[in-house]
Formats: sequence, C-alpha cells, structure tokens
Amino acid sequence: LVLHFPLGTDQLGRDVLARVVGGARFVLTVAFFSTAISALLGTLLGLISGYIGGMLDRALSLFMDSLYAFPGLILAIAIAALLGVGVLNISLAIAVVYIPSFFRMVRGVVLSLKASPFVEAALVAGASSWSIVLKHILPNTLPQIVSLLPVTFADAIITEAGLTFLGLGIEPPTPDWGFDLNKGRQFFLAGYWWIGLFPGLMIVLSVLGFLLLGEALNDLLNPRKVEA
Repeated sequence: LVLHFPLGTDQLGRDVLARVVGGARFVLTVAFFSTAISALLGTLLGLISGYIGGMLDRALSLFMDSLYAFPGLILAIAIAALLGVGVLNISLAIAVVYIPSFFRMVRGVVLSLKASPFVEAALVAGASSWSIVLKHILPNTLPQIVSLLPVTFADAIITEAGLTFLGLGIEPPTPDWGFDLNKGRQFFLAGYWWIGLFPGLMIVLSVLGFLLLGEALNDLLNPRKVEA
C-alpha cells in the first residue's frame, strides 16, 4: 500500500481504488434498472390483478407466488445463464426476481381500497375503471412503493454481486465488485487480503445504506408508524 495506490493493487498491478470506484458504476446501474423494471411491472400487474379480480387475479397471483417462493439468487442465475452477459440482460434477470414483491404489495393495497367509500363514490359518479385506478387507487399505493424501492435496490446489489461473483455478470476486465471479490478470495491466502476486502466492504456499506434509507422512508410515509 503506497501513496499512489492508497488501497493497493490487485494481482495484475491495477489500482484497487480505481476498480472499486469503477465497479460502483456497473453495480449501481444494474441495481437501478432492475429495481425500476420490477417496480413498474409489479405495480402495473398488481393494479390490474387486484382491481379486475376473477380468473385473471387467481392466475397472476399463482404465478407470482410461485416466483416469490423460488430462491431469488437461483432464479436470477437461471435467467442470466439464458440471457447472457450485459447490463440489460443482468438487469432483466434480477428484475424478474423482485417483480412479485411489488405485485403482492400493490395487489394487497388495491384489494383493501377497492370497496372503500371514495372508490364507490367515483363509480357512482360515472368514473371509468382506469380513472379510478390511476386517480384514486394508485396514489394510495405510492407510499408503500417508495418504501420498498430502497430495499429492492439493496437486494439487487447483493444479487448482482452474486451473479458476477459466479461469472454471470459483466465480462472482465470491466471492474465489478462481485468479480473483484471473487479474485480477492483466490488470492487471500497468498497474503493479498486487500484485493477482495474493499469491494466486499463497498457491498456491505451500500446495502446497509439503502436498507437504512428504506427504513427511514417507511417510518416517514407509513401513517400508522407516524401516529405511533
């Protein structure tokens, strides 16, 4: 560890600090896209399923419950292996894992609001189904959606790091925390402990930060907790 390389160099002489900073771009980009895709699709399907009900609701709920019950990392590995490497493919693979979380949450809110007085008043006033969903039901799901976003983002970081650790993420030599963590594991016993330490530390700190943000947003936006 010298002045020019404050976090040391890896087995190929590359600056660990530069790779940690560069790896953040890919990790956070994948986490952002996967979270956005899962939130949009999960919310849309949850609104449709909860409001329409019937056979559509039962079919979607069964499918989403099946995905939700499946181990997330294993599901992401299977999809990533089929789609291949790349930001979009990895983002899609991770997004599929978290769509059921948004679906189940939004559907539950819709079911609780569908028979509420303000929805029945809108029906009596002649409002269309889409108008009721978009103007009356969707706004009431936003606090729960916003609270879930940072938690999903944190989970996506872990999943992305896991995929790249297993060789299913972006191809080297592009820096990535999961890839560098894997390389650090290989050289740890040889005394090069810093190669994997700092990428692993960044994963822990970023995940912890987004989980704390999610908890803070939940306390702020959840009326029951605010009243308590």
